[in-house]
Amino acid sequence: MKLLFDFFPILLFFLAYKFYDIYAATAVAIAASVLQVGYSWFKNRKLEPMHLVTLAIIGVFGGLTLYLQDELFIKWKPTVINWLFGVVFLASQWWGEKTMIERMMSANLTLPTEIWRRLNLSWTLFFFVLGGANLFVMYSFDTATWVNFKLFGMLGLTFLFVILQSFYLSRYLPAPTEE
Repeated sequence: MKLLFDFFPILLFFLAYKFYDIYAATAVAIAASVLQVGYSWFKNRKLEPMHLVTLAIIGVFGGLTLYLQDELFIKWKPTVINWLFGVVFLASQWWGEKTMIERMMSANLTLPTEIWRRLNLSWTLFFFVLGGANLFVMYSFDTATWVNFKLFGMLGLTFLFVILQSFYLSRYLPAPTEE
């Protein structure tokens, strides 16, 4: 359910684009992000940093898209977000006691420090590659193809990365005990 909630603005952006155009989709994504943050605050009295960052970036890049009537700004949003996350993950290698991925997953998983560092670096690289892939698609293909890539391509690449990561991590999980 959380995954659906996290991708709610992207899904609505996609649907609005299919029924209207890139500008309507951008306005819908901004509104959906505002609703997402508001709902999170109303329900939990807490704001997710990822949702706030996404709202700020969609607000700026989406706002520029609507104000200037230039779809290039909204197309840059996924690259900016992914590269920002990449920088944060990379900086966490040296900043603080835990890497970013360890901060996010250590409540559910116990790994040696070196494995956390490798995992964190793999996410860093993934974010930079995903941002680059977005640039390639946005400058090489039409807007309809970019919109499909934004939903299906980026989501598919993320799921594939998580699955590959799961295989890598399975070596470090404790063996099940027989009772």
